[in-house]
Amino acid sequence: MNLIEELKWRDLLFDVTDKEIEEVLENQKITFYVGADPTADSLHVGHLISYLVSKRLQDRGHHPILVIGGGTGLIGDPSGRNSERQLLTLEKSLENGRAITSQVKKILPDATVVNNYDWISKYDIITFLRDIGKHFNINYMMSKDSVKSRLENGISFTEFSYQIIQSLDFMHLYKENNCILQIGGQDQWGNITAGLELIRKMLGHEKKGYGFTWPLLTKADGTKFGKTAGGAVWLDPARTSVYEFYQYWINTPDIDAVSYLKKFTFMSIEETKALIEEFKAAPHQRAAQKKIAEELTVLVHGKAAYESAVRISKALFSGDIKSLSISEIKDGFKDVPSIQISEDMNLIDLLIEAKLASSKREAREFIKNNAISVNGEKQNSLDFMVKKENALDKQFTVLRRGKKKYSLVKH
Repeated sequence: MNLIEELKWRDLLFDVTDKEIEEVLENQKITFYVGADPTADSLHVGHLISYLVSKRLQDRGHHPILVIGGGTGLIGDPSGRNSERQLLTLEKSLENGRAITSQVKKILPDATVVNNYDWISKYDIITFLRDIGKHFNINYMMSKDSVKSRLENGISFTEFSYQIIQSLDFMHLYKENNCILQIGGQDQWGNITAGLELIRKMLGHEKKGYGFTWPLLTKADGTKFGKTAGGAVWLDPARTSVYEFYQYWINTPDIDAVSYLKKFTFMSIEETKALIEEFKAAPHQRAAQKKIAEELTVLVHGKAAYESAVRISKALFSGDIKSLSISEIKDGFKDVPSIQISEDMNLIDLLIEAKLASSKREAREFIKNNAISVNGEKQNSLDFMVKKENALDKQFTVLRRGKKKYSLVKH
């Protein structure tokens, strides 16, 4: 199966600018590019698909260029937006660019990384308008979906000009790096085709470039992909812990699992089909979710971090808290209800304080019935005292009621 056919099977192909690209990708080793505007100091899982598709091309022998939009990020891409983006300062744009470069290099270590500020910043306004702007027809620009969708609410000249600025990227890379392909989500179609037009008009109609897009990711229930109740799921472990990242994929709804398995993992098609059948036969085993979580956590954070996330999950399920390191406890209990105490406390009173029991009578019943664990050990003494000297690393005591109800006591 050739690359385009595989992308179709994985539901990763929305449109191509030229059907010839199928033959080019199969018979040549080309250079392609994918862009990332540094709107934050971290990518989130919604960005992952760009680099996973790039990795599929790279695995077939094609060379990726990552364009950090240090220049375009100062302008703001109107694609997929119904309002203006907040403008970045140059310093913040470049700082964010450095941060996301390090994240992408973990996925695409052999990629060439460039920053479009390096060439965009060299244009003065007269040169830009005379040499570049004259090649863009206003009617043509307004017909682009990214602009058309914004006309009702209004769009600034700054964001309106974004497609011109991004077209410069494609032309520059075509000239300087022999880069003949741009890839992106379906909302980037207008920017990609604008770049191809500029290449033809400025470099000659015989110059051939290509583009293809993938469908925008959505969840089956219609909610936004990559979002949780707590906000975006970031690649930066300081923003989203490795455990939270892992759990996001483990908690993939069954209805989305097959789609994600095809899009996000790098098993062969035969292996993927086999796992899909296994998952459909026993969805409660969550084989698909476990595979997705494993591949993506290892890819983004490394094998040791993945193994730590698995260890936290198993410990929380089994109650074997003492097997965890302090950093793993902090990650695993980040969103667990917590209380802070400044002195030793009777377990009965502490259960009420931690809202694991509603009254002293109920707390006694839980303790008598062996329903309470302290730092992973069952506790059935009504006189038990929770002391800082017995806390994990003298910092934390983990209370557990039943199998799933936890509270973290901070001393």
